[in-house]
Amino acid sequence: MHPNALLDSCSELLKQVLKFDHPADMVVSRHFREQRLGPRERATVAETIYTVLRKKSLFTNLAQSGSGALERRLAILGFAAERDFLLGALNEQEKDWLKRCGQVQPEDLMELHRHNLPQWLVDSLRLQLGDAFWPLVESLNAPAGLDLRVNTLKDKRADVQKELAKAGVATTATPFSPWGLRVRDKAQLGKLDTFTRGAIEVQDEGSQLLAVLVDAKRGEMVVDFCAGAGGKTLALGASMRGTGRLYAFDTSGHRLDALKPRLARSGLSNVHPVAIAHERDDRIKRLAGKIDRVLVDAPCSGLGTLRRNPDLKWRQNPKLVQALSVTQAAILQSAARLLKPGGRLVYATCSLLLEENEQIAEAFSAAHPEFALLPAADVLTQAGVENATGLCSGAYLRLWPHQHHTDGFFAAVWQKS
Repeated sequence: MHPNALLDSCSELLKQVLKFDHPADMVVSRHFREQRLGPRERATVAETIYTVLRKKSLFTNLAQSGSGALERRLAILGFAAERDFLLGALNEQEKDWLKRCGQVQPEDLMELHRHNLPQWLVDSLRLQLGDAFWPLVESLNAPAGLDLRVNTLKDKRADVQKELAKAGVATTATPFSPWGLRVRDKAQLGKLDTFTRGAIEVQDEGSQLLAVLVDAKRGEMVVDFCAGAGGKTLALGASMRGTGRLYAFDTSGHRLDALKPRLARSGLSNVHPVAIAHERDDRIKRLAGKIDRVLVDAPCSGLGTLRRNPDLKWRQNPKLVQALSVTQAAILQSAARLLKPGGRLVYATCSLLLEENEQIAEAFSAAHPEFALLPAADVLTQAGVENATGLCSGAYLRLWPHQHHTDGFFAAVWQKS
């Protein structure tokens, strides 16, 4: 494709993405369905869009000095291809402007153009992190790596690692999850036999650790309360060795539909997807007091996933977070009713915010003295996770991208008396 046509495709897509009406990945996917682009062109367009979203404040500031459509200037600044290829799409005025932009030094920028975050989020993160704020910023403004979870129902991690190596996919064992592999470079996994037979699933190491905290056992009754597309459901099912009964609840039947092909690959026969209307659904009430373990990976702001979903920092706001916290508390309250005495409850989010994490957990503990808070570090250590104390803050699991090289995650663990 001619560089100018590819740049035009980026500009056209940016115009839609920057409306922030829908998640960026959804808008990008729709664009690719409508436009005939090859794999390399799609990769260039997608990475250009995500680069602009990561550095929107900086690029918007630099674009003020240029001319022409704003989206084209943003696309030029974020264009994810060789410089010479890009220059083939630019006129002389644009080339001169781009050269001048490249001469701007980071130390000359205002803070808002360096961190590329909305101020309300900056205030919240600085309150928690202090001097560690800037290392987090650097991490959030870089693309995420690719983690895999080995399906231990079918294979051992070491064997899968060797198999992937033979297929040209180099990996390292994740430092904390006992099931994880981290892919060293970009790789196409979809057609590998390792993937199609269900030996691996794409899953961030942090997400895998939530299943470790649940520690589901053979023959138990377990609920994944907000299952979504089922990544943690599959990890829980493997821990149960395909025995017992594992309910995957979600309010979106569409999301649960996405679980079906993954479930078929996994070899699990103990998973029961159930679409519910809300957290007070009668199908939930019928299980009250019967469940051994419940995972509540609650709907949240998703701000721990900014490496993957940089549009979220521009789509979320304090009012939405406040509304989410009300929903999170209600879901946790409902999920807790499912547990039998001695049962384990895990509340988790992929958020970085106190309002969705510690504040929810502390309010639940205060209202439910029958639930004893378990130190997450102890639970992880008992499950064989090394250096678990470094993953935790107080009694809670607290994962940070700049420290642990995972998405940002929070989790609290209780046992019912």
